[in-house]
Amino acid sequence: MKIYQFKKETGKKITKFDSNFVMSRIAQTEKAAHIGCIHLDMNGLVGYHQAVIPQLLLIVNGEGWVRGETEEYIKVHSGEAVFWDKDEWHETKTDTGLTAIVIESEELNTAVLMPL
Repeated sequence: MKIYQFKKETGKKITKFDSNFVMSRIAQTEKAAHIGCIHLDMNGLVGYHQAVIPQLLLIVNGEGWVRGETEEYIKVHSGEAVFWDKDEWHETKTDTGLTAIVIESEELNTAVLMPL
């Protein structure tokens, strides 16, 4: 399990085409990707299971706890992303609620785009 940052402070200012915004690059795939949004209410849980393919969980609102194959939970907040490799056991839970974008693909390249 790896924790990445996609907060505004880790992004790059974009001014091309008279634009004025910050872009935090997240992932790049060569193969098809499935992108979804999960909504965990108070005391929500994505139960302990193996990742079918590499998976990236981007916390966009709220906070919670994640774990990989150990029983140690790590607190995650909005602006952080968690990466699990194929077949890696993992779990996500929250006391207060959490909204996240999930990106799944056979080929996710996150290390070159986001800082740990």
